[in-house]
Amino acid sequence: MKKILEILVLVFFINNAIAETTVKLPKDTASGFKILTKSLTGKYFKDYGVQVVNKKDGHPVRAGSQSIRFEVRDGDCGKDKEGGWNDCKGDRERHELSINKKGQKMSKGEYWFSWSLYFPKEHQNLWPLSNNYGQFHQEGGPPVFMFKELRGGYSIIRTIGDDDYDERRLIRNDDMKGKWHDILINAKWSKKDDGFFKLWVNDKLKYEYKGPTKTEKYVYQKFGIYSTGITRYINYENIDNIEKCFKEKGRTTDENTALYTLYGKKIKHDISVQIYNKCKSFYKSVKIPTRVVYFDEVRKSKKKKKVGIIE
Repeated sequence: MKKILEILVLVFFINNAIAETTVKLPKDTASGFKILTKSLTGKYFKDYGVQVVNKKDGHPVRAGSQSIRFEVRDGDCGKDKEGGWNDCKGDRERHELSINKKGQKMSKGEYWFSWSLYFPKEHQNLWPLSNNYGQFHQEGGPPVFMFKELRGGYSIIRTIGDDDYDERRLIRNDDMKGKWHDILINAKWSKKDDGFFKLWVNDKLKYEYKGPTKTEKYVYQKFGIYSTGITRYINYENIDNIEKCFKEKGRTTDENTALYTLYGKKIKHDISVQIYNKCKSFYKSVKIPTRVVYFDEVRKSKKKKKVGIIE
């Protein structure tokens, strides 16, 4: 009897741990994967961060009656238990979902993906802070395709290997807000030249690439809100105070160059963090505006007919 109780207690704690770190989305909003992992867990996860919401409550929905709402507020950072990453020290904030459990990662072959996203009418482009709304990441390696809001709007960035970089704007700033945008992707994951990546926005082909689409064994998908460059935003809002700081503490050649690039909302991550740590005692308080985005019709399949808008 004692052993049975011990087993029941163990099962209870295991189930609680799984529930704390994972999410199962209704088919109304997503399909093609069984379970998703939260980017922030425990005390770092906030209930408002990831929610399945309803049309009847006034939320935008692309099809059916539900959608997925992500929200990131000032200070929504965290770290993993193993110490592999720390957002609070790494200039980042987030609430994301990852499709990276065993059996859901992709090693090779052709896939179709879709999602629809909606930016509220009050949405702000916070550049030089960069908001990432999705990634095709690699296990044990960097992302290969990212979907970021850059200065000009919602964009795709390709980074396959150390010497590869390409970015393309998909949706302009002035066309992003208050409407749904449908994304459709056909990709073949391969380390060889037979790989490809095609992307349509609202039924128009916007991006096409042929060549290697990965450098590691496994690729997995992430979506939500992942904000990087928090110090860039705070530094930009405190340019006059940086000048005061440099006048009192002095400046290196690199810091002086970085300050001039900051006036144009361009500054590299490492030097931005360096300036922030040096000058933050001179700063006025800056609160990062809340970020909200809705996702719907998030689908993955090896067959095109199983992705896209499903009523």
